[in-house]
Amino acid sequence: MVEIKPLSDYLDGLLPALGVNKKRELLRLLYEVVKRDGVAPQTVLPVEKNLNFERAKKILLQKRYPHSFGKAPKSAFYLPKLELDPAQRADLTPHAFSPKNIYIEPAVADSPLARRARERFPAAQFHAWDGQEMVGSPSFSRRNETLVIHREKYDFLKPCPCSAGNAGCGYNLVNLGFGCRFDCEYCFLQQYQNLHAVLLPANVQDFLDKIDGAAFRRGPFDRPRIGSGEFTDSLAFDELTQYSRALVPFFRARPQLQFEFKTKSTCIEGLLAEAGAENVVVSWSVNAPQFIERVEHFTPPLAQRLAAAAQVAQAGYRLGFHFDPVVPFDGWKAAYTQAAEQMAQSVPANQVAWISVGLLRFSRELKKAVENRFPDNFILDGEFLLDFDGKMRYPEDLRQEVYSHMVPLLRRLFPRAVVYVCMEKPHLCPCAL
Repeated sequence: MVEIKPLSDYLDGLLPALGVNKKRELLRLLYEVVKRDGVAPQTVLPVEKNLNFERAKKILLQKRYPHSFGKAPKSAFYLPKLELDPAQRADLTPHAFSPKNIYIEPAVADSPLARRARERFPAAQFHAWDGQEMVGSPSFSRRNETLVIHREKYDFLKPCPCSAGNAGCGYNLVNLGFGCRFDCEYCFLQQYQNLHAVLLPANVQDFLDKIDGAAFRRGPFDRPRIGSGEFTDSLAFDELTQYSRALVPFFRARPQLQFEFKTKSTCIEGLLAEAGAENVVVSWSVNAPQFIERVEHFTPPLAQRLAAAAQVAQAGYRLGFHFDPVVPFDGWKAAYTQAAEQMAQSVPANQVAWISVGLLRFSRELKKAVENRFPDNFILDGEFLLDFDGKMRYPEDLRQEVYSHMVPLLRRLFPRAVVYVCMEKPHLCPCAL
């Protein structure tokens, strides 16, 4: 972890008359270059005769953004105040999901989900929850210590919140849960979730009741596509929730629709207990193995995900895969090619319904959350610029390079699958739409 004070002291000695805002920008740039390159600040910004703020900022911008400097507008370089809090660092000690406190809304106190929670976690403290009380830990890292079982009243079915200007995929969402047992360094929940707990609705039938007669977006698919997994992993808690036992037969009886479970987990017992369904797609988020090991903490490795995918395909389900987020690290082409080829060798290609590709992008707020929780991360070392939708993204030409490699590769390996880009400008990869 790079210490901030020596960098600040170095800047004070180099440019003692800097104002607060100017120093903030230089400190941010100096920190990011030192962290990325593992060098001393004197190497990044050496002593120079008549050095001033403008000259120092130009030097640092060129070193921090060697690809984009001189091409991107000045407004694209996001230089927030550097605020690192060691107390926010993620706890990466492996541990099972075993909540210490379980809050149950009285309306669902007698539900099968509440009953299973009492049986599965007998050592937990159980409390009645009024739906208003703020529960959970003040720390995001301790969110799995608290489970909330509630009756959802509002957020049953909605279109995917695709940013304006992005190529839409026609996705429709049911939010069966909020919170995740995994700890991926890029996860948006780190800055989005203000109730640091896992929330699981007990009234799954109310969600299903909203399906019949609803209007759906279709996108590039032959049937409307509905899925869970926006705010949680679709299967990570399935042993407890048993949502799959309700969802699979419901959608099997409605062949005009298709449902997607989106997951990184290998919790497939509920799916295997049900007869497979052609219009139920089980999708795995996949990545290069070395990326999974370093960034997607507590998740199964790629080989285990693919083994689970092969099992559910044999049981009669179709498959989906999401290369999202792709991070173009050194050697990325070979790494992602090998991952795609490993997929093709592990699962029946004719049962793959769709594959998406999306590069890492994130909100400005998430940048601070990631660097505080994972100060040794490498995913923020790329040249991220403020883009058209207010998100931080790689430069357009780099994104185009990734899509131009990944899309033809995946279409060759999986010729019957729909391959599409996720959350992207349409013109960057028209061949993928």
